[in-house]
Amino acid sequence: MARRLVLERLARFGGGTIEVQEGRERHVLGTGDSGLRARVQVCSPRFYPAVALGGGTGAAEAYVQGWWQCDDLVTLCRIGALNLLHQGRMDLGWSRAAAMADRLRHALRRNTRQGSRRNIAAHYDLSNEFFSLFLDREMMYSCAVFPHAESTLEEASFHKLELVCRKLDLGPSDHLLEIGTGWGGLALHAAGRYGCRVTTTTISAQQAGLARQRVAQAGLQDRVEVVMEDYRQLRGQYDKLVSVEMIEAVGHHYYEAYFRQCADLLKPEGLMLLQGITIADWAYGSHRYAVDFIKKHIFPGSCIPSVTALGQAMAAGSDLRLVDLQEIGPHYVPTLAAWRQRFLGNLEEVRRLGFDERFIRLWTYYLCYCQAGFQERYLGDAQLLLAKPLNRSRPAQERLAAPDAR
Repeated sequence: MARRLVLERLARFGGGTIEVQEGRERHVLGTGDSGLRARVQVCSPRFYPAVALGGGTGAAEAYVQGWWQCDDLVTLCRIGALNLLHQGRMDLGWSRAAAMADRLRHALRRNTRQGSRRNIAAHYDLSNEFFSLFLDREMMYSCAVFPHAESTLEEASFHKLELVCRKLDLGPSDHLLEIGTGWGGLALHAAGRYGCRVTTTTISAQQAGLARQRVAQAGLQDRVEVVMEDYRQLRGQYDKLVSVEMIEAVGHHYYEAYFRQCADLLKPEGLMLLQGITIADWAYGSHRYAVDFIKKHIFPGSCIPSVTALGQAMAAGSDLRLVDLQEIGPHYVPTLAAWRQRFLGNLEEVRRLGFDERFIRLWTYYLCYCQAGFQERYLGDAQLLLAKPLNRSRPAQERLAAPDAR
């Protein structure tokens, strides 16, 4: 029964062709003229009930278990994303009970102060050494910006850091607040190249520890302070504020409070740069309550906002105004491809750190799944420059067009 239902649903997919190989049986399924084609090898009959009951999340979980393989996982996920774009749905599952259970579990992971620490630790405290195996030298775990098609990941990460700092018009007299330290790459860049003071906060113990080490190694203890505070607990006033791909961990219930706090932390003439992964407006309404593979297994408590949702929350919760917006989402495709190439090239080191084959398949699926979402523009990544009422800075694009003296 489950097998028939899954094959029937796949046959109606509109994003491309999926070849399902099961023993000597072969099914060529799907419609559409995208030219995308992927081959799925069913390795266990448990694949079908997992997908029938769990839909897209069930398919991901079955992959992690080794119940199926694919010759091109990115292409398969792109077909799924196109099906979602064309038909408004991708889920293969029929079990509302499973979906409700996932929603309840996600609701219990709400981003209260205590909940945020648990959710962040579940992902970012895996191991600093693990993340160093696939990130660039600066350990930037966010979308890079490739100035040229042939640029390396290191060059693209440097270019993104420059883009952020120049949009903020940073200088030696500025005190910059960063919400979401990562491993300190942006704070070190801003202090080292632009001479500003930086206060940066994270609620990940492992990130804070390594960031402090890197600050000391760079000799920037007089300019960079790493604190472990929830953004809601921060006090003081700053000239500039930056938050790169942290908004996804805020949760839609807290967007207004987040912008209110950011506005309160800025001086009357302050500037804020927010970089965040976004989802299409038409999908946001259902996405914020649905629980997919990412929310369940990778980033507990997360929610991807739409640009409109951010704008509405900003307007309702603060006196900030949008003065510049740049879409950099297409750059996430080569960023994720580079991360995956490095990850797969360091599997022996991953295993040495104690991670098993299920973990490797989980992360392989995660990186492919995300790359496909950005490649088909179901996901975006936006840099929003926000200004306080008394800010009189030159337009960001004028500043970027001017020669950089550094």
